Amino acid sequence: MAEERDVKDGDSSPEIDGWRRRIDAIDEQLMGLLNSRSACAVEIGRIKRRLGLPVYSPEREALILDRVMRENPGPLDATAVRRVFERIIDESRRLERLAADPTRAGEPAGAAADEASPVQERE
Repeated sequence: MAEERDVKDGDSSPEIDGWRRRIDAIDEQLMGLLNSRSACAVEIGRIKRRLGLPVYSPEREALILDRVMRENPGPLDATAVRRVFERIIDESRRLERLAADPTRAGEPAGAAADEASPVQERE
């Protein structure tokens, strides 16, 4: 990300640059958190495979969406939070499917990252 900070885009100022550096740092934290969450989804997919459970759990997804919308302090509105988490859940479900697929046993969960679009992932 350091390279991105060096690029001037015409609307830059020291004040904006400071906020952009803060966003860059937050993005790094988000990346770490998203990857940690994804690792949990992979493990859940493996467990579901072992137990013979389906990957898709609409009740669990509804609980997650209700919780994050209810606990959202803003400034994002509830609809925006819902959209962001729907996308996170879609990607988590994709990783669970890869981990639960016995034909991919031992293959890294990200190996087929571009095989399906999010629209195809919903059941």
